[in-house]
Amino acid sequence: MTPTKHFNHLVPKPIVWTIAGSDSGGGAGIQADLATINDLGGHGCSVITTLTAQSSVAVDLVEPVSEAMLLTQLSTLLADLPPQAIKIGLLADQQQLQLLADWLANFKTHYPHVPVILDPVMVASCGDELGNRSTPLDFSRFKGLISLITPNVKELARLTSFTDAQTIPSKMTKADFAAAAIQLAEQLGCSVLAKGGDNRFDPHLAEDLLVCHDVAGCSELDSHGHFWLVSDRIDTVHNHGSGCTLSSAIASVLAFGFVLHDAIVVAKAYVNQGLTHARGLGHGPGPLARTTWPHSLLQYPKIVAVCADKQPQPYAFKRLTTDLGVYPVVNNLLLLEQLLAAGVKTIQLRVKSDAGITAAELEAQIQTAIALGKHYDAQLFINDHWQLAIKHGAFGVHLGQEDLAMADLNAIHGAGLALGISSHSYFELLRAHQHAPSYIALGHIFPTTTKQMPSAPQGLFKLAHYVELLKAYYPLVAIGGIGPSNLDQVNATGVRNIAVVRAITEADDPIAALAELTRAWEQGR
Repeated sequence: MTPTKHFNHLVPKPIVWTIAGSDSGGGAGIQADLATINDLGGHGCSVITTLTAQSSVAVDLVEPVSEAMLLTQLSTLLADLPPQAIKIGLLADQQQLQLLADWLANFKTHYPHVPVILDPVMVASCGDELGNRSTPLDFSRFKGLISLITPNVKELARLTSFTDAQTIPSKMTKADFAAAAIQLAEQLGCSVLAKGGDNRFDPHLAEDLLVCHDVAGCSELDSHGHFWLVSDRIDTVHNHGSGCTLSSAIASVLAFGFVLHDAIVVAKAYVNQGLTHARGLGHGPGPLARTTWPHSLLQYPKIVAVCADKQPQPYAFKRLTTDLGVYPVVNNLLLLEQLLAAGVKTIQLRVKSDAGITAAELEAQIQTAIALGKHYDAQLFINDHWQLAIKHGAFGVHLGQEDLAMADLNAIHGAGLALGISSHSYFELLRAHQHAPSYIALGHIFPTTTKQMPSAPQGLFKLAHYVELLKAYYPLVAIGGIGPSNLDQVNATGVRNIAVVRAITEADDPIAALAELTRAWEQGR
């Protein structure tokens, strides 16, 4: 049994709603959504907006359900199976859209934190219009009610000032595409994932643009960030239902408690896997394959910040030849020296600039710590203060995501230092991976009081998924609230290293506490 399956029982099966049209051919719409939700471990509930007579080559008839049927589906489900996430797909007309918007407004007063993903479906994969629409739907009624909208290039054009939707893919530049996505985010007050697959800015790449709008549960760096998500283009005609699959996969991952950025990159990897293994069934484009939760790093997109002064470079920092094991993080020289004298071979000094000491005192502490590390032949990492670490010849530097954006990684690499990077999500893991660090820290796993965090505790379920994704590439270090009471549970995720703070720094006898933690950790492995 893999670690991820082992921890499935710790997370209740989330309920995910899809509000969309039925595809009688089974490749898109409600059918694709339910298959995706189930494949990713959720329980799918459906609210059908339209019935379509559809195959892989044609859409012959589209009939909306009655107003009474639509509302009754919603109320019946809500009374018994309230959702952890909602995906909205095909809506037949403006009247149906307004009806759903009114219902959502009332729903949000009782369930304000349930994410809602809107896929503004307008045209089927075969090219036929879905519904009788002389004018585009006005999605402004959803402003403030949805978390994310996922238009393709033609839908993005219709929803913004780029009105020539039929010819826009051949005309829209990357700058136009980005401007339209930003405009749509402002119009609807939500994040936008603009799908660039039809645009072919680069014939070898699939480039989507994520415009974030006040995203909760992540750093300020990412909450309003703009990012290109870049994957190798998968040339296949069997892509029926790819948009439906993407949006329902995003909703499914969100339902497990992951942040929006995570849900998007996991869903992108899921779609890439589905396209890679898709096979034809009828005479037209076949549906995506259902391939379960993606654990191959090769399927995940590269993250490129739109406005960054510098983009991630694969520096290939110094490799660690041994596991870190139990990795103490301390904030004073006395304890640092005691632990080194007791035989600790990997340790981190974390002294913040606002710790009530002068710059000269801070430098003196770091210089002394580095000298101690060399004396005891240990791998000493300096947290944050990379300039001083370089100046005094530290073994390595540990950086958080915000520090990563400001540090001179070229200088760190050129000085021959090892690099550890903190991460708190799939999105941050992928960004860390793009720098090829020496190790990646995964946290915070449990509640911690050592620092204020914008993210919620990751928990064992998420940790197991992170480990499954990256265990073949780096030493991975779990951190945050780890101690004797939960050591066995953390060990069971497959992570090979743990960073400990309070379990040692607040112990009556830090040396004995470390020895006991190390014994228990190695025994559990």
